[in-house]
Amino acid sequence: MAALVRQKKISSIELVSAHLKQIERINPRLNAAIEVLVEPALQAARLADAKMARGEPCGALHGVPFSVKDSIDVAGVKTSAGTIGRREAAPAARDAALVARLRSAGGIPIAKTNLPDLLFSFETDNLVYGRTNNPYDLARSPGGSSGGESALLAACGSPLGLGSDALGSVRVPAAFCGIASLKPTSGRLPRTGHVPPAGGWVEAVWQIGPMARHVEDLALAMELLASPDGEDFTCPPVPLFEPKLIPGLRAALFTSNNFASCSPAVQETVRQSARALEKLGAIIEERQPPGIERAYELELSLLGADGAQGIDAYLEEQGSRETHLLLKAFLGHMRPHQGTAGDLARRWAQWDEYRKQMTHFFGFYDVVLCPVYTQAALEHGASVEEENFRGFSYTMAWSVAGLPAATVRCGEQAGLPINVQVVGKAWQEMTVLAVCRALESELGGWQAPLTKAAKRRARRARPQVLEPRTAGLSK
Repeated sequence: MAALVRQKKISSIELVSAHLKQIERINPRLNAAIEVLVEPALQAARLADAKMARGEPCGALHGVPFSVKDSIDVAGVKTSAGTIGRREAAPAARDAALVARLRSAGGIPIAKTNLPDLLFSFETDNLVYGRTNNPYDLARSPGGSSGGESALLAACGSPLGLGSDALGSVRVPAAFCGIASLKPTSGRLPRTGHVPPAGGWVEAVWQIGPMARHVEDLALAMELLASPDGEDFTCPPVPLFEPKLIPGLRAALFTSNNFASCSPAVQETVRQSARALEKLGAIIEERQPPGIERAYELELSLLGADGAQGIDAYLEEQGSRETHLLLKAFLGHMRPHQGTAGDLARRWAQWDEYRKQMTHFFGFYDVVLCPVYTQAALEHGASVEEENFRGFSYTMAWSVAGLPAATVRCGEQAGLPINVQVVGKAWQEMTVLAVCRALESELGGWQAPLTKAAKRRARRARPQVLEPRTAGLSK
């Protein structure tokens, strides 16, 4: 899209207008965009076209729209974080650091997207804006907490977005909606302008990350976003490293963490991705990282070390005296882990040992291939069930390790996307994305949701549709 604008094959006003029209068409059924920035986006597009006409230098995203999870500040727009106490929040005084960078590259904010109450759920529903639906099946969840972002991107309402991830919140929604996403190394991207703000002992398990339909767009986003902002002191000046080549790349794979069982379709998709890499010259070995089965308990014990009292206090401070059932259920998984200062010290020692073991493991491998989740997208309300909640251990493992983890669609189950998770060494995001891009090329990547009419035509033409091509949504 940026190339088309630079080549003057399409104007920014045409591009932005097309996305606004698509949002108007799909959003009544998805409820993914909770605030559409119609006039500011059109005005920015007109300015972008005028700048192009004058022959002035243009950034890498000149004239291209992007969307933002509603926990990340956009100047002049309120940030609700999906919680009722911030329903009437004052508009943000300035852009979050990463929004400012996309804007300075010529990008145009087009929408804020839905999320769970205060981000704490693996599906997207809240008391302010309601529930978001999955574009592949409206009866299913798009995941959480970046579920509005994933649904909007999958349905072509936006080409690029920003989400945030502490336990899997950019990876699970991407997997449920068949798009690509990246949780960078902890500390890679500045989190200035996020609600709630970074801080405390759990800041090392979460990051803001880019989301898009195609992996090359994640790589472009990282080139634009990855540097300190001078405010987030947890973001060091580490350069982006060149990706390793696929021939000779060492990859481990596992399809079970011995804690939550994956469906046969998920297991086969991971194995299929390994075979695809092996065909390209990678060296594959089936091996499970040490301690991976303890990641679920470790992350919840760290997040819940205070019995979620810090979250309770924040909700009270924001005026959220009523909270969504999904938030209550999520906090219910955290509260039993409340302990003493001595308990936290022991957990921290376990955390250090876990990260040490992962560092040693990645001395033998460049990447790990594994599931994102145990199955395809869940039905609404199912994420809180104990068995399903345990399935999120596959993303928690890498949040607790602080390592970069990306996801890309490599298969499907009953018409629903199945993504594979690719994990790399600390600070090696570009190698992770190079592997994802190779898998995308070999196995198809994102595929557009089918309309009901297209599904009927496809069923008449052949028994199974593995690579849907028709864009649109069920009416």
